[in-house]
Amino acid sequence: MEQRLNIQQLEPNAYKAILEISKYLETTSLSKTSKNLIKIRSSQINGCAYCIEIHTTEALKNGEKQNRIFALSAWKESPLFSEKEKALLAVTDEITQISNNGLTEETFQKLKSYFNDNEIAQIIIQIGEINIWNRIAVSTQMFHQPS
Repeated sequence: MEQRLNIQQLEPNAYKAILEISKYLETTSLSKTSKNLIKIRSSQINGCAYCIEIHTTEALKNGEKQNRIFALSAWKESPLFSEKEKALLAVTDEITQISNNGLTEETFQKLKSYFNDNEIAQIIIQIGEINIWNRIAVSTQMFHQPS
């Protein structure tokens, strides 16, 4: 598979703006675990192999356990995730698949029981950011070269 386009070269200002959002998100109060769960789960839903590879590697370096990464696609049934993490994953699923039903009131209220409004705003931005990267990577056929 060959990469279709290189958006970084073709639209460097837009690419830089997305990178700035990514840099900002590194400074937020969300835990690395929460950020990693969002990035991996959205990338699974979007079928982005490039991002799954990047973010699972990052999660492992940050101390995430392999069995939790393996169970992430079945998070609803898995006892490996806390209720707070399940609320985070539910909002990740709903926002990533926003055209299905939007973000439901039930999911939003459950999220509010674990996160304050500022953290929820950060979560929504984090989900949006990884979805931008997923769409760039999938549509341009970005991939990692085997080492």
